[in-house]
Amino acid sequence: MNRFTLFAATALSVISLSACGDQSGSGGAGQTRDQIRAVGSSTVYPFATAAAELFVQGNPGMKSPIIESTGTGGGMKLFCAGVGAQHPDIANASRRMKKSEFDMCATNGVKDIIEVQVGVDGLAFAEAKNGPDYKLTPKIVYEALAANPYGKGPNKAQTWKDVDPTMPAIAISVFGPPSTSGTRDSLAELILEKGCQSDPAMKELKEKNEDEYKATCTRVREDGKYVDSGENDNLIVQKLGANPNAVGVFGYSFLEENRDSLKDIPINGVEASYETVSTGQYPGARPLYIYVKKAHIAAIPGLQGFLNAFAANWSPDGALTKRGMVAAPDDVRKASAETVKALTVLDGSQLK
Repeated sequence: MNRFTLFAATALSVISLSACGDQSGSGGAGQTRDQIRAVGSSTVYPFATAAAELFVQGNPGMKSPIIESTGTGGGMKLFCAGVGAQHPDIANASRRMKKSEFDMCATNGVKDIIEVQVGVDGLAFAEAKNGPDYKLTPKIVYEALAANPYGKGPNKAQTWKDVDPTMPAIAISVFGPPSTSGTRDSLAELILEKGCQSDPAMKELKEKNEDEYKATCTRVREDGKYVDSGENDNLIVQKLGANPNAVGVFGYSFLEENRDSLKDIPINGVEASYETVSTGQYPGARPLYIYVKKAHIAAIPGLQGFLNAFAANWSPDGALTKRGMVAAPDDVRKASAETVKALTVLDGSQLK
């Protein structure tokens, strides 16, 4: 796990979370912390660091929050491990919390969780500027990357043309996120599963055996055609520069930041842009979240102020959108602002 610390700030008096530590049942009572700590999504990471920067600017003397890029899944494990100073205050996520994660949190004493949708992002597909101008669909991506397409045996496709005759006879090579990443979950849900559903038999399989359906529709091949590139999306950008025939999968904001060296690959004929992502027209559009422990709000200095920094800057003309985040629709932003104000806790029955 890599820890990214924004910058040093002046020290505050240290507070104790020993009471919260006792609730977690995992030891560590008496530990102290005077600094906000967030873990999770590499996609949300640049926006969380920007919010941290704005928070410090508006609160002189406060220490800068520690933001760690661990991937959504890895962040949830750390977040749900318990309540207290030894555990993170916030989990950043590029997909919604799973019911299994909510239950894991509850088991470890993390029972009051605040869910805030902070914006929208797109699952972007990109190639180098001198790439072959791919045009993809969920069906093509699924048949190229699935370990066992439609349950008919191991994937033997070597080139894009093997998958679809309209595609070039270029070796399949895709650099993407690891299994711990929310971006990988979005790839599975928004693209692979949609492509898998092009076969009517998959609907019947889902009704008969949900686990087999999930494995068939979302498990990615492991023969080197798909390369797990870790939680550093900038590494994928670099690899595309060195491999002009390869495809990269990452958050839309990273595509925007690297338009000088990369170009978008349309999905179903729709290019990833601020407008297509914000309206949901782009097939890979997805919400971005932060999850906060209510038990930590009063105990960790500045935690409420950090949430306020997000809310004050997530509008279409706000500082976070200027960093590449796509603003959520008006009604979503209004609901999220009310959640930040009232500290409304998440009802786990809504989760899947």
